[in-house]
Amino acid sequence: MQRTIFDTPILRHILPAFGRLILRIFGWKIEGEFPNLPKYVLIGAPHTSNWDFPIGMAICFAREQKVYWMGKHTLFAGPLGPLSRWLGGIPVDRRKSNSLVEQMVQVFGEHEQLVVAIPPEGTRKKVEKWKTGFYYIALGSQLPIVLGYIDFGRKMGGCGEVFYPTGDIEADMAKIRAFYTPIVGKRPENQ
Repeated sequence: MQRTIFDTPILRHILPAFGRLILRIFGWKIEGEFPNLPKYVLIGAPHTSNWDFPIGMAICFAREQKVYWMGKHTLFAGPLGPLSRWLGGIPVDRRKSNSLVEQMVQVFGEHEQLVVAIPPEGTRKKVEKWKTGFYYIALGSQLPIVLGYIDFGRKMGGCGEVFYPTGDIEADMAKIRAFYTPIVGKRPENQ
C-alpha cells in the first residue's frame, strides 16, 4: 500500500496530539480501543455526512491507528488524488461491477498489517440495505470485522466489538446492524 500521512516522519509524532486537540475543541470523546490485531476490516458507520471523515481521522490520529479507507473514485480525481491517497484513501468506482472483493482479499493477503475502513452504506445518502462487500472481504480474507462508529447523538466515537463472520450473512448482518441501532449519524434521516 502507498505511504500515508501516518508514515510521514515528522507528522506521525504530532498527529496523536493534533487528533486529541481537534476532538477536544469539538467536544468529542473516544470510547473503546482499536483491537491489537495486525489485520481487520473496520466498518465506519453510520456514514451520513462529510463530517464523518474528519472526526474519524481525528480518532485514528489520537489513537495512533493507521487506517486506509475506501472512497468514491471521484475523490481521487485531479489535485485531490494525491492528497486523498496520502490520507489513506483507496479509490472505488461504484459504477463498475468489478472484482473489488477479490482484489481486496488479495491485498490483505499481501500485507502483514493492514486495517481498511469501509462505510457499509457505500454512500452518505439513505439506503434501504447495506452493501455486503465489507463482509465478503473479511470472510474471504478470514479476518474479523471491527465495529467502528461515530455517534453524533453522544459526540462519541470509537470501536465496539470484534466480530468474526460465520458465513451466514443474514444472521451476521442482523447482529452487526443491531449494534448500530442506538448510534446516531450527523444526519439521522439518512440512516
